[in-house]
Parts: sequence; structure tokens; C-alpha cells
Amino acid sequence: MPNVDARLAELGITLPRRSPAPAGVYVPAVVSGNLVLTAGQLPLVDGKLTVTGKVGAGVTPEDAHDCARTSALNALSAVAEVLGTLDRVTRIVKVVGFVASDPSFTAQPGVLDGASEVLGEVFGDAGVHARSAVGVAALPLDSPVEVELIVEFV
Repeated sequence: MPNVDARLAELGITLPRRSPAPAGVYVPAVVSGNLVLTAGQLPLVDGKLTVTGKVGAGVTPEDAHDCARTSALNALSAVAEVLGTLDRVTRIVKVVGFVASDPSFTAQPGVLDGASEVLGEVFGDAGVHARSAVGVAALPLDSPVEVELIVEFV
């Protein structure tokens, strides 16, 4: 997709200049062949979570949806760091999302739509992807959402 930066500007989206620092001993993204695999990205904004807790118990599905969007944008920032530009992306292959969920909460796919929607907005047909949406008991830093990407590039 040519000129992803222009598309982001058109959408009013500003990616973080650098993806959030890892919370452990790993890197935000690695290249293997013609794929970039990102580490799980949290919805950090300026190094802080804007929402914490479990979805369905203190965190609304709508807030979690927004967190998934932010997490996906942080993952794109990690992709841009290793590729130099998002213009090299040819397809978002897969999104894996984790939702810290109250035991009664079962709408994880709707939460992860926040990530899927923004990837479609940015990349059009190349943003259509396979996806897993997994409910978990807890996530790092008490984040409600974590998102990782597998991206194909040239």
C-alpha cells in the first residue's frame, strides 16, 4: 500500500514515534523471512495505561474496544521500526488479541474489533486478516487488552 503515512494523516492517526518499551527481556518486533511478528502490545499512551482492570468488571467493552485500537497502533509502530516504513506492508496476516475478562464476559471478539477496524481503515483490503480473540484471567500491568500482529511485507 503506497503512502501509509498519508493515509494515517487522512484518518487523523498519529503513531507513537517509538513503540512502547518492552516490559521484559524481548524486542517489540522481529523479522523472519517476509513476515514481521510483533510482541504483544498494550494500550499504552505516553508510557501509561489509560484504563486498567478486567472487561466486564470495571472496564466497559467500549473502553476495551478503544484499548484494542490503541494496542494495534502501538504494534504498527513496532512494525514501522523494523521495516523503516509501513509502505512495505503488503498484508496484515493475523491479529492475536487477549482480553482480561471477568469470568462472565464472553464478548472478546467485539473488543478485538477495535484492532481489526483500525487495520482495515489504514490498509484497506490488505488489512483484512485472520484473528484470534482470547479471554484471559490477567494481563501485564493490569491491562485490559493486549494485541500482537503478524504482517507480510516486501
